[in-house]
Amino acid sequence: MKKAGGVDLVDRQTPMMDYYDYWLEFAKKGELKETSYLSYHRIGKTFRKLFEEVRLCDVTDTYLQTMLDEYGKTHAQKTVSDMIRPLRSMLKYAFAHGLLVNDISSLIKAHGKASEKRNVPLSITDMKTLKQYCFEHAAEDEFCVMVLVALLTGLRRGECLGLRPEALYDEQGDCGIHVNQQRSPWVKNDTTLKTKKAYRTVSLPRELYDLLKQVKPKADGYIFETYGFRVALRLEPLLKEAKVSHTTFHGLRDTFASFLFSQDIDLAYVSAHLGHASLSITQDYYISLMPEKKHAQNGRAMDLLSEL
Repeated sequence: MKKAGGVDLVDRQTPMMDYYDYWLEFAKKGELKETSYLSYHRIGKTFRKLFEEVRLCDVTDTYLQTMLDEYGKTHAQKTVSDMIRPLRSMLKYAFAHGLLVNDISSLIKAHGKASEKRNVPLSITDMKTLKQYCFEHAAEDEFCVMVLVALLTGLRRGECLGLRPEALYDEQGDCGIHVNQQRSPWVKNDTTLKTKKAYRTVSLPRELYDLLKQVKPKADGYIFETYGFRVALRLEPLLKEAKVSHTTFHGLRDTFASFLFSQDIDLAYVSAHLGHASLSITQDYYISLMPEKKHAQNGRAMDLLSEL
């Protein structure tokens, strides 16, 4: 790769991490959302600690895999998987520009510690209990209203925090939310959603809609405060007070999806309601059923097999 004056800008002697920074700034930045760009930038800092000053000419899949596997001994597999995504993309780019002899991007695998699923959906019983608790305490704690929005619509945390009064609608016997922006702790100016299908309209139970209308917007125009983007610190004591099982705020979204599945709601409807980019994402991540429904379906399956 050369500058306009013919001077080499990058060659095979370039340290891989210098090339990563070049690739991120000049080849990738323009096509990434700001949140993704900042994530890739943070990952680059970790790479610098792992790969030190290895040059492009010395890069092999064995070397990269060895270093990543060592890192994976103390980190979750999902963390390593997230790191590998920009690394593979950079390696492909380097190969396309003749800086690597082979395209080794597909040879890099994510190995790491298996982690317990934290976003466990609540049981139907706990879902009902939490819903009742939040409605009963909404007048004194508007965080209960935010929990109800996540529990009864499946909105993501950032989408809940991005709600403004003008996003609410009430027309022709239907009421709900136009989901069209989010708020993130990483960026202040980028409120765009994750994918095109994340822009959607979701209906609300009338009782919840009326509660939302009663919440006074904050000085910045949003319905909910951010709670310093640490909603877990508010959610955990609320769950204990309501006497329901532990889950995360994203677990409320999982609960919503699992409940719809347990009631045999169409997959396409659930996927659209959640704002997933494809049906496969819905199947892969939200197909776990409520415990009660899973037990009932297991019994039915055994009965059918016995009757063969």
